[in-house]
Amino acid sequence: MNDEQLQTLTEEISQSEFHRPFKHQAYFNRRLRTTGGRYLLKSHNIEVNDKQYEKYGYQAVVDIIKHELCHYHLHLTGRGYQHRDTDFKQLSLHVGAPRYCTPIQSYEERVNYMYECGRCHAKFPRIRKVDTKKMRCGRCGGRLKLIQNYKTK
Repeated sequence: MNDEQLQTLTEEISQSEFHRPFKHQAYFNRRLRTTGGRYLLKSHNIEVNDKQYEKYGYQAVVDIIKHELCHYHLHLTGRGYQHRDTDFKQLSLHVGAPRYCTPIQSYEERVNYMYECGRCHAKFPRIRKVDTKKMRCGRCGGRLKLIQNYKTK
């Protein structure tokens, strides 16, 4: 699927599900990493993570577009477009837009550092590096020690 096909699909979904036209741009953004897509408030464009299409296929993109179109149409009509707003929750339920997309990588695949408690020897996988002078074990309060660094620079 390319950007033109995504634009056409977005316009079709907008007309069939929301009964309103989509007058802006929808395109793939390769730089998105942890999100399936996003609605841009200033330009009113919709970006979709192309890795979602590669891994989960056509239906995942349809679900992401529905979700982002909920933000789009509510924002343009001046209603509550944020996840916490009742208008957003009702509209997404009405059109069958999911609240979240399926993650591309699990937490275990994203882990960069492994810490171990010096007292109880519990292991803590982490994506980001932590300051071992400040952070302590959540189970016993012992000192943490970096035992494995998966990240190579």
